[in-house]
Amino acid sequence: MTQHAKAPSIPSSVEHGKGLGAISLSETKALRPADPIPTEAASLPRRKSLQSILRWGAKIVRIGGDAPVLVQSMTNTDTADVIATAIQVKELAGAGSEIVRLTVNSIEAAKAVPAIREQLDRMDIDVPLVGDFHYNGHKLLQDVPACAQALSKYRINPGNVGLGSKRDNHFASLIETALRWQKPVRIGVNWGSLDQSVLARLMDQNAKRSNPWGAAAVMREALVTSALESTEAAIRLGMDPAQICLSAKVSSVQDLIAVYRSLASRCDQSLHLGLTEAGMGSKGIVASSAAMAVLLQEGIGDTIRVSLTPEPGGDRRKEVIVAQELLQTMGLRAFTPMVVACPGCGRTTSTFFQELANDIQGWLRAQMPTWRATYPGVETLQIAVMGCVVNGPGESRHADVGISLPGSGEAPVAPVFVDGERRLTLKGDQIARDFQNIVEDYVKTRFGKIGESNKA
Repeated sequence: MTQHAKAPSIPSSVEHGKGLGAISLSETKALRPADPIPTEAASLPRRKSLQSILRWGAKIVRIGGDAPVLVQSMTNTDTADVIATAIQVKELAGAGSEIVRLTVNSIEAAKAVPAIREQLDRMDIDVPLVGDFHYNGHKLLQDVPACAQALSKYRINPGNVGLGSKRDNHFASLIETALRWQKPVRIGVNWGSLDQSVLARLMDQNAKRSNPWGAAAVMREALVTSALESTEAAIRLGMDPAQICLSAKVSSVQDLIAVYRSLASRCDQSLHLGLTEAGMGSKGIVASSAAMAVLLQEGIGDTIRVSLTPEPGGDRRKEVIVAQELLQTMGLRAFTPMVVACPGCGRTTSTFFQELANDIQGWLRAQMPTWRATYPGVETLQIAVMGCVVNGPGESRHADVGISLPGSGEAPVAPVFVDGERRLTLKGDQIARDFQNIVEDYVKTRFGKIGESNKA
């Protein structure tokens, strides 16, 4: 637990309800520490967890331990449609998804999985595939062993593998298949399909308490208990504790934070974060970011997925981009050069700076498949596109390459800053093209040297 300095005592005028506005100047000095301590701008150290390993061919993906927080995604195609699913997996992997999950809900889907994997291999897409199983996973993996082999990991929901003794047998069958094919598993509980036997047991226990918990608290505890008890059962069946990843998903921000704090303190397994049924558009992005940012800041979480509901005809890759941007804006990973841009105000009545910022961001992301291999470290590049003289020069100096465009009534010139120094001034109709060329030359000069030194 982080230790904080003892807060100064509150003046009596505040305690007596007069409010801060009624405090005298001498009293306000009592609220200020005599010797301020430096602030830290960083997340807490990562929670120590066991490390699980996913494999496909020569590809090895590590989850937990000292591995970075990974980005996951999930297809929404009919898995039985081999071509459509393989294409979407390729798109998700191309966008930066490091693990892709797909539904395996029928015999047709199970039979399609090996063909999907084969199609991906032909396209040199080695992203690990995770099979998402509910209700009949034990039977599908038994009946289609090629599916069991083609997947790199199995996701098991203990809430719907069966009831009573069938539940135990079905769960054991899934674990035995994982052991046979040497595959890790994710035990993923969800409050929409919670194991009712666990919930009923905890409700009975709660009723006997002298001071019973609220219903929501019991529900949260049932989620954690289901994950932990299923983990213990898998270990008894012979599963390596390190090869088990856990998740406990809900659709409420505060509930998710509470559940994962509890789960993180009570197990050593790696944890997959995600707000289930986050929703569409900005609501889904805000809710997922609000929940996971708190946990990631506390060092909790080894993989994440932003479960956005796609708009009709929307791009499934958006959930990958949002997850990457969440990790990058928090300083936990770097995936693609970031563009800082001002929000605009009455001084920026032209939309030119907005269009330039959008075009530059899109252009940078489009270059990354090539740049990532050619220019190591280019993902850390910082670009600033500012709209007027107020903050433009200052923000531009903080970036690797920045441009301060003229605001309303300002001279029609745009100073460009490189590595904190003003290097040149752009003007005329080709500012956008000229600035893009400056950025490209900077990338080649700075990051090309790194690539050459790595080859030497």
